[in-house]
Amino acid sequence: MPQLSPRIRDTQNPPIPAVRAWAARYDGAAGQILDLTQAVPGYPPHPDLLARLAEAAGGRAAATYGPIDGEPALREALAADISGFYGECVPSEAVAITSGGNLAFTMAMTVLADTGEAVMLPSPWYFNHRMALTALGIPCVPLDCRAEDGFIPDPDHAETLMAGVRAIVLVTPNNPTGAVYPPAIIARFADLARRHDAWLVLDETYRDFLAPSQCPPHTLFADPDWGDGFIHLYSFSKAYCVPGHRVAAIASGAGFRAGLMKALDTMQICAPRAAQTALAWGVEALRDWRLANRDLMAGRATTFRRAAAQLPGWRLDALGAYFAYLRLPEDAPDAIAMAERLAVERGLLGLPGPFFGPGQERHLRLAFANAEDSVIAQVPARLRGPVSRD
Repeated sequence: MPQLSPRIRDTQNPPIPAVRAWAARYDGAAGQILDLTQAVPGYPPHPDLLARLAEAAGGRAAATYGPIDGEPALREALAADISGFYGECVPSEAVAITSGGNLAFTMAMTVLADTGEAVMLPSPWYFNHRMALTALGIPCVPLDCRAEDGFIPDPDHAETLMAGVRAIVLVTPNNPTGAVYPPAIIARFADLARRHDAWLVLDETYRDFLAPSQCPPHTLFADPDWGDGFIHLYSFSKAYCVPGHRVAAIASGAGFRAGLMKALDTMQICAPRAAQTALAWGVEALRDWRLANRDLMAGRATTFRRAAAQLPGWRLDALGAYFAYLRLPEDAPDAIAMAERLAVERGLLGLPGPFFGPGQERHLRLAFANAEDSVIAQVPARLRGPVSRD
């Protein structure tokens, strides 16, 4: 059999299916399976959005090719939303629509990094970002983040690692930790990237779940030349509960956009048209609904914090957006073994820290977005007490 690409061979296996496979051995003794592996909203899309999705999908236009950079109506709606959220004018010409957030990241990296040029990822990182870099053959420079710092990356430490780095990627609110990076930290990273002739790529997939006191999360759009070194990534999946429709966006300047158009045409041709049509209406029409869901998620985070306080030996090192990042008790096995035992013996599915990078052997990520308070209340009983050791 001919060989596969060495880059794909070296790419990490998808983590969520691996954990769910463990659950096939669960006997149900502790109750129903609690699947806290994936960052997915636990409520359905707004019924009016579903109706518009159905109507648009049944139309002839949705079956034809659309504009490479997205439907003008959605680009205009999102540009207005970005402008209102950050308090700065971002034109629709800066916005391009993509087939999901992972593809947005992959295309951005394809445009930015040449052979031998590296990308810096704070660790722990979103595993699909690391997988994309490996698959593309782009070296990764890990930027270790410490629990004692709230998993906020340190620009001074990053400065010592900038040799050969073409782009710095920040995710805030963060996946997997939930940490929210302060505006001053983001500004320092923007300055660091500028001084080293590198790009700052800011993935803000979860920005709709920031508390009002945390907004705006940064002031980068206030720079009239922001597009010369800053790239903004956004996804509609979480705020609008439509991950299956695969719609996301990139906001950038003209120089990057010229290269992006080549990647867009090569990798996707156009994003799904029916979803774009429905979302163009929903960006403004569903604003109050989105705010209510933000408050719902904040309530679930509060419920999880209370639940974690009932766990002797465990430590909640970070919490935010959809995620809780827990440190295992000292007497527990390492994270992969612990996560497997929890899945097999107690029906609790979470992602072990090593799936998010090196040095995470004592952490477990639980995504509570799809869990109502009654489900979160069951978590302490599943985590208490020792697990078996093979």
